[in-house]
Amino acid sequence: MPGQGFFKEMKKTFLFHAVAAHFSNGLIPVAVLYLILTLSTANNYFEHTVEHLLLIVVLAIPASFFSGIHDWKTKYRGAKAPVFIKKIRLSCLLFALCASAVFIRISSPDVMSRQGIEYWLYLALLFSMLPVVTLLGHYGGKLSAQKPPAKSV
Repeated sequence: MPGQGFFKEMKKTFLFHAVAAHFSNGLIPVAVLYLILTLSTANNYFEHTVEHLLLIVVLAIPASFFSGIHDWKTKYRGAKAPVFIKKIRLSCLLFALCASAVFIRISSPDVMSRQGIEYWLYLALLFSMLPVVTLLGHYGGKLSAQKPPAKSV
């Protein structure tokens, strides 16, 4: 069957954590882009897209987090290096920010049409996710550029 070599190669080289992390972290800038489009056009359809993207992200973050913990424990033997501690804390912060934004959006469906505290908190939560995913990517890139420690026999 053609392509069997491809699937064997994928099975050997597939990194679930890298896929999960890029998936959730890639959707946040898109959600912020759609939020900016909402703010500049007042088009509710853009804001509905923000809601949908946030729901996907809040469900995807745990997969990224737990696969990262698994990789940390297996590839790096749970080393307590500062880069891992930063990534764990940033991941928890990202989940808290995203879950809070989802909570506000679901509990106040008209949050974008009002100018109250929930509106400003919602905007702040969304915009504050950008530097968090940027730092997560930065630290992930630092780790992927390094070789993991040799496994003891």
